[in-house]
Amino acid sequence: MLNKEDFQRYNRQIIIPEFGEQGQERLKKASVLVIGAGGLGAPILQYLTAAGVGHIGIVEFDEVSLSNLQRQILYSSDQVGESKAQKSAERLTGLNPSVQFTIIEEAITSQNAMQHIEGYDLVVDGSDNLATRYLVNDSCYFLSKPLIYGAIFRFEGQVSVFNVEIENERGPNYRDLFPTPPPPEMVPSCSEGGVLGVLPGIIGSMMANEAIKVLAQMGTTLSGKLFVFDALDFSTYTLKVAKNPDNPISGNQVTITELIDYEAFCMGDIQPKKLKEITVQDLEIKLKEENIFLLDVREDYEYEIANLGGTLIPLNKVSNRSAEIPKDKEVIVMCKMGGRSAKAIELLQEQGFENLVNLKGGITAWQKEIDPSMDTY
Repeated sequence: MLNKEDFQRYNRQIIIPEFGEQGQERLKKASVLVIGAGGLGAPILQYLTAAGVGHIGIVEFDEVSLSNLQRQILYSSDQVGESKAQKSAERLTGLNPSVQFTIIEEAITSQNAMQHIEGYDLVVDGSDNLATRYLVNDSCYFLSKPLIYGAIFRFEGQVSVFNVEIENERGPNYRDLFPTPPPPEMVPSCSEGGVLGVLPGIIGSMMANEAIKVLAQMGTTLSGKLFVFDALDFSTYTLKVAKNPDNPISGNQVTITELIDYEAFCMGDIQPKKLKEITVQDLEIKLKEENIFLLDVREDYEYEIANLGGTLIPLNKVSNRSAEIPKDKEVIVMCKMGGRSAKAIELLQEQGFENLVNLKGGITAWQKEIDPSMDTY
């Protein structure tokens, strides 16, 4: 039941006829798990907290970095280096002390996802990678939990609602839209491709709106639809999402009945013949003493901010420009943190390269451990 403070705090939404006391009571009794407290997670958490959702779980294991603050307005400059989960819960408790928060400071994996999700009424996915999106989608499907989906990249954002039961029929899920992932080199993250700072606020607010509608049982949600927004020209369009008979978890021929290795799944099960690594300390020695070839697979703008020299071939062009890479000397492959360079090695090994070494930690590790004066991003 709502108390006197509830009526005062939530008055502006309680007086809406379609929402009313019943809608507010439903929010107060509800529990929501938010995956990620970053760009999308920040506005999602703020608006769900302000709206009066009774219990909110926060899955986040990262720390606040200076590059986060351009879009993650839940944090401040003096919190750089501190736990996002801890700091977000502190800030949100100040916003609404009546909300209960559960902090989960670990990555969500196939081993723990079902356990974390099972106790919540609804999940909002604010993650920024494909493996987590498929993992969360499949977990929600197996547990019959509604899922609010959102994604952002540069100027574009997407929102949808998956796995909602309407008139005893469950709506589409993420795999109805994307049964299998695209090649990993075709899906850069925000740290690789960039994102306009205000976009996560716009899309995250839309995701919170959909979550509130599902929980309060009002209006028409984006179940069966994919809403797409372009901040550059302010265009929008909505696509229909129908149930896909080829969906491997809910289609005509189900092939996935339990959680799988989603990292391998989203990498296309590509396994390098042998992934050798080198530390930044060993590379520093090699640069002074040996004749090696440096291959940087980041984007042009990243290279301009900070580089160690060498040849720049962005990841999405590596396969087509492999003739520029020697096979008769050691090739050190690098990117920002080591992920894209590992993908590049896998692609090049398919073309017969056996002389590739991945720079562990990438240019970020070099800045932290070798040259702190180097610009970061």
